[in-house]
Amino acid sequence: MRPAEVTTVSLCKKLKSRVILELDAMQERLVTLSDTIHKNPEIGFQEVQTSQFLASELQQHGFKVTPGIAGLQSAFKAELNGRSQGIQVAFLAEMDALPGLGHACGHNLIAAASVGAAIALSTVLPKMEGTIVVFGTPAEEAAVDNAGGKIQLLHELRKMDAAMLVHPSSQTRVVLPNICREALKIEFYGKAAHAGSSPYLGVNALEAVVNTFNLVNALRQHVKSDVRIHAIITHGGDSPNIVPSYAAMKMYVRASRLQYLEEVVEKVKQCAQGAAIGTGTRVEIEQYAARYLNMVSNPTLAKLFHNNWKALGIEIATGSQRSYGSTDMGNVSQVIPALHPYIAITSPDIAGHSTAFRKAAGSAAGHQGLLAAAKGLAMTAVDLFTTPRHVQQMKRDFDAFLQGKVIDY
Repeated sequence: MRPAEVTTVSLCKKLKSRVILELDAMQERLVTLSDTIHKNPEIGFQEVQTSQFLASELQQHGFKVTPGIAGLQSAFKAELNGRSQGIQVAFLAEMDALPGLGHACGHNLIAAASVGAAIALSTVLPKMEGTIVVFGTPAEEAAVDNAGGKIQLLHELRKMDAAMLVHPSSQTRVVLPNICREALKIEFYGKAAHAGSSPYLGVNALEAVVNTFNLVNALRQHVKSDVRIHAIITHGGDSPNIVPSYAAMKMYVRASRLQYLEEVVEKVKQCAQGAAIGTGTRVEIEQYAARYLNMVSNPTLAKLFHNNWKALGIEIATGSQRSYGSTDMGNVSQVIPALHPYIAITSPDIAGHSTAFRKAAGSAAGHQGLLAAAKGLAMTAVDLFTTPRHVQQMKRDFDAFLQGKVIDY
């Protein structure tokens, strides 16, 4: 190893030790921040109070905060420069909760970890070249119309050299491939009539929704095993004695590859159109939230992050596995190098988006996961800020993806 490389390695280790100590010292404050968000859940695009909690913490540590970016009231950008210009590394703070369930996906932990990592880095950033940026990203959960906050922030995120966040889970993995997702709203319009005395004068929109479910269920055995189709009825009528003149449903269609997703979406639309023909109703179909693309985990970032967690003694699950969930972080990962690791905060038998997982997100295990996440993020950023060859390799990996040489990491 050359003298310059020895110096770089020595500096990197020293700065990592410093950020670990900083995060240990601020653990209580980060737990308070996370628990405050956990107790005050806000759904997508309404995370105004949550955004203020996070932005205030960053401002107190010297970050320049720009609220309301991209015209989104709860989104923000917070940045802090090192000793000179260099690469820009972004930590993304998901903030939204689930309707009726609160923080049953643990976004309170994601947000607090990203903010904590940035604050810890602020203590050593004067010794490095580059900029650390925290984005408050709203509405990752597609429970609200036009969800996909990161997609609406892509014009800002494209300026970054790398982006990362850590998501709570029932297992610890640095890389977990996921799948694409389309969000559809399907509405049927019929004709009201007295359901008892003159149903023959009505056109039943609810029957069209039910028939759509039945046709989709018939479709399931004729699609690939990675496909997931699930839906809810958002409006089924107003009274049992009125033939429903309007009925609506929201549906997710998921698949591992974008091209096949598009094929399945067309088949699902045909199911709805067939249901409309069969019931004499009129159907309208729209995409009510942004399309989520599959996550592309940058190999260099993954290797660095893996080594940092291993150095902390964190056990990482082995063996290949795929998640059948989707995230707008996937869209980010297809325009810049990105990483989306998972940290276990509960046992494997606890499902995400459940009351049990919500409890875990505010538990001692959740707090431990928060600290592990923040340390992994901060340490990996130190690797990038201090070691140019890592940045060069990260960008080569990403170029390979763009050129189609790597389909899925």
